[in-house]
Amino acid sequence: MAEKRSDSDNETETGEDVIDDHDTMVGNVTNLQVLPPYHYGPAEKGHLCFDAAFESGNLGRVSPVSDEEFDLFIRPDTCNARYRVWFYFSVSNMLKGQRVIFNIVNFSKTKSLFREGMTPVVKSASRPKWQRLPSKQCFYYRSPRKQGEYIFTFPFVFDVDELYYFAYCFPYTYTELQAYLDVLESQNLPYLRRELLGVSVQQRRLDLLTISHPANLADHVQQRVVFFTARVHPGETPASFICHGVIQFLVSQHSLAILLRKYIVFKIVPILNPDGVYLGNYRCSLMGYDLNRQWTDPSPWAHPTLHTTKSLLTSLDTSQNVDLDFYVDIHAHSTLMNAFMFGNTFDEGSRVEQQSVFPKLLSMNVEDFSMGNTCFNRDQIKSGTSRR
Repeated sequence: MAEKRSDSDNETETGEDVIDDHDTMVGNVTNLQVLPPYHYGPAEKGHLCFDAAFESGNLGRVSPVSDEEFDLFIRPDTCNARYRVWFYFSVSNMLKGQRVIFNIVNFSKTKSLFREGMTPVVKSASRPKWQRLPSKQCFYYRSPRKQGEYIFTFPFVFDVDELYYFAYCFPYTYTELQAYLDVLESQNLPYLRRELLGVSVQQRRLDLLTISHPANLADHVQQRVVFFTARVHPGETPASFICHGVIQFLVSQHSLAILLRKYIVFKIVPILNPDGVYLGNYRCSLMGYDLNRQWTDPSPWAHPTLHTTKSLLTSLDTSQNVDLDFYVDIHAHSTLMNAFMFGNTFDEGSRVEQQSVFPKLLSMNVEDFSMGNTCFNRDQIKSGTSRR
């Protein structure tokens, strides 16, 4: 079993997780009109309006520092104040040409790719394509004003009076996935099957895709299965884009995709944590669980999506008609760049050799794959993860 990582699995860094006990935010701001300090009277044009009460949105509080500067507070994951990384909010009611400074002030992680030049993304009503903010205008630093805590500061000029959106990274929502799967299903492809594997605590779909030549799915046919899951951590949106790309390729008419469908049965669960994705959490489910620490004994009522997925994996692994060749859980990393893999160590030499072949092949054929960041271990801190 292995996990492919593209961009938060490495949690042993000193000072990475900062628990803010006085942070009591439990909901997102909703059309919050922020008045400048010492302003009295009704709101005026140029008094910004913040909103995060939409799917995958996250912004818990806004505090004006001056007429032009604002401290922005990330809402913690639902039922778990430990995690505050993902943000996604809108801003409106600005003046054309208005200049502002935004400070994201309560990250729960001190180590971040913001140090390496990563920047948030922005779009607006007339420019709906997400684009990154210029790195030379973004600053991640220890702030004397915030007792030496790390904050992320970026200036911005609203060149048009319209609705703007800002996000930690490119969003990929539960609704986007459903729309994509609906389109695929409507094409009635003979080699694609969509099933309702289960539902989340809030009754959202847990989709299972099976992609293979129909002959491979006949009764009593020996199947070679490759199983993908993604998005167990909601804030790791690059995992969804990778999974989307995998699906798009496997259902295509590319010669390699046709060849793969001829011999392999691909099973894909695109979003393992649909509630967390919908609610705008970074790492946890609705009930505050890091689901990627619950695989050892998932509860059917507290972790239903994991319980159902593990039951399917177990049945495949024990079936005489199935060879479960690969299980790949797709994540994204908040502190390391490139693509890489995490896996287990085994006492049997044959298993060690078998699982080392795939990352080696990737390093030889994929420019962005890093063997240096690829590792295999059996650390206790990873107990309960999907690969264990």
